[in-house]
Amino acid sequence: MQLRVVTSALALGIVAVALLGLYLSVSIRDGLFEQRVDRIERENASITEQVRGAFDISPATSTSDLQLLLAQMVRTLASSASSAQDFLLLNAPDQPQRLADTGTQPGLTDVISDDLREATRATDGQVLQSVQIPAEYTESEAPEPGVVVGSTVQVPSIGTYELYSIYSLQAEQETLSFVQRTLAIGALAILALIGVLTWVVTRQTVSPVRRAATVASRLADGHLDERLPEAKGQDEMATLTRTFNEMAANLEDQIARMEELSAAQRRFVSDVSHELRTPLTTIRMAGEVIHASRDDLDPAARRSAELLYAQLDRFEVLLTDLLEISRFDAGAAVLDVEQRDVRDIVATVADTSMPLAESKDVFLSVTLPDEPATADVDPRRVERVVRNLVVNALEHAEGRPVEVTVGLDTDAVAVVVRDHGVGLAPDQLQRVFHRFWRADPARARTTGGTGLGLAISLEDARLHAGWLEAWGRPGEGASFRLTLPRRAGIRLQRSPLPIEGPSKGVTAPPTGQLPVVNPPTGPTPTAIPELGVVDVDGVDIVHAPVAPARPDADEEAR
Repeated sequence: MQLRVVTSALALGIVAVALLGLYLSVSIRDGLFEQRVDRIERENASITEQVRGAFDISPATSTSDLQLLLAQMVRTLASSASSAQDFLLLNAPDQPQRLADTGTQPGLTDVISDDLREATRATDGQVLQSVQIPAEYTESEAPEPGVVVGSTVQVPSIGTYELYSIYSLQAEQETLSFVQRTLAIGALAILALIGVLTWVVTRQTVSPVRRAATVASRLADGHLDERLPEAKGQDEMATLTRTFNEMAANLEDQIARMEELSAAQRRFVSDVSHELRTPLTTIRMAGEVIHASRDDLDPAARRSAELLYAQLDRFEVLLTDLLEISRFDAGAAVLDVEQRDVRDIVATVADTSMPLAESKDVFLSVTLPDEPATADVDPRRVERVVRNLVVNALEHAEGRPVEVTVGLDTDAVAVVVRDHGVGLAPDQLQRVFHRFWRADPARARTTGGTGLGLAISLEDARLHAGWLEAWGRPGEGASFRLTLPRRAGIRLQRSPLPIEGPSKGVTAPPTGQLPVVNPPTGPTPTAIPELGVVDVDGVDIVHAPVAPARPDADEEAR
């Protein structure tokens, strides 16, 4: 901010000083020129009258006397007190009797233009023209600016002659150069002063703001005891300092109270969850006894026993999830890491999810890479994450296919679970990982969700230093991507699979056949392996294993 203000001030200062310097330079130049021209006109008018008077009283009539008279007149003018540098007497071209042109430096005739001579002959007054005096005719041996003044005089017995006086403006040019140098030095001094003043003023303004930004950053990092140095006075900066410190103190108090409340809530959930373990175990034992003897009960009691048994399972799942959340909140969750092939974990989840897929009439397909997808993971937690994603996808698939894809690269392994069901709206995507949140609380659920599955899955992914991301569109389905580093210490930069899953369209195959992903438009291959990639006319055909419809055909389909 300080640099921007100083730069802006200097830019404006440069423009202002440049315009002012240009205006002063032009004004001084025009003033010097006009004053000099006025003096030249008055002086040349006097010289012209002097020459005309001398010619009028001259008795010379012969050519030699007239030529001598012209030379003597030029010498007289040159020795006079005139400020003119040179004088020339030139014969008019239309005179029948011509004398030799006379001047102090005859070579200067080239300086006088034809336009000037025509204008001089056309008037009885004075005609001025700015010229450049060549270097060989100057004392400084450098070209000098000058003015030529032309007038006419009558030579006895000859007629009209042209009198030209050449004046140098080098003195005025030196004066103007001196003034311009002085203005340039003054402009630099003014710009330096503007820069220093702006820097000092902005520093006084920006320094408190910079300190406030630093303290605010420290507060954001969790250092709630950071404060700004106390400022004296009643100016805006002092008021800002006091207000900021009051805000920080209030924020610290609020956060402390919230942390105490959060800790109390976590302790309460943890204590209640642990305390419920013992009575839940007793109730489950009694429920199992009653459920085992349900055939001996009347129909109403039998139904009650079945409901009690089912709800006990759901209660135990909820209690387990609450205990797991308590471990994450308390920072007690640890990884039991081992090197495992993620393909085996995904295959296990697919096998256990097949009954739910059959009950939902959903076609579940799994695409696995050829090479091992080994990674340092906690198998129990990764399996729980994948199971949560697959079960959620089956629940919301609306009878459409669910695709599970495993991909890997040198740094990471990814699992994408894609369904084509109801999908997720943008506001639902913002809350999909919140605890106890459901996309549709009114939906009939056959598996008894707790609303904690995705929240626990997110914590499991973070515990592995990985990512768990969601994508969805209403009516187009949803996709969840789990990305895990293959080795401890790897910092993820990208995922091996796109968030929407590979571009593919899976349809249920006939009984006893494998599903085909991205079917080719060209000829069909003669042999299709159970797993792998076959190139047909440049098209990759990926054959994925699928859990069979018949439980006894499990190993065969795998």
